[in-house]
Amino acid sequence: MSLTNAEEQVMQYLWKLGEAYMKNILDEFPEPRPASTTVATLLKRMTEKGFVGYHQHGSNRQYFPQVNKSEYFSGQLSGLIKDFFNNSSAQFASFFTTETNLSEKELKELRDIVDRQLQNKRRKI
Repeated sequence: MSLTNAEEQVMQYLWKLGEAYMKNILDEFPEPRPASTTVATLLKRMTEKGFVGYHQHGSNRQYFPQVNKSEYFSGQLSGLIKDFFNNSSAQFASFFTTETNLSEKELKELRDIVDRQLQNKRRKI
């Protein structure tokens, strides 16, 4: 299950804040801020989807993420690779490295990351 763009924006603020009341979340939005009812609806949907939890403090709720950012991003990236690149990481890497105008330095950094991962895999065998 994934989040809508508006839900992802709220989630980004929650990941940044860790725990937050509605006012804290609203304060993160640039002007013009959305209505509190809009954010409340988003948080309700996100809670129903299992992405957000809350602690009840009297009549106020303190919200917190139930999914960490890297887990969510990993799932989104996996879906992207599956849906747009025939489930091929190699096709994704080829597209990413040719279509994003990476500098020579950035390409070398990517190569170094891949080399380190290969070394780690070899050590585990």
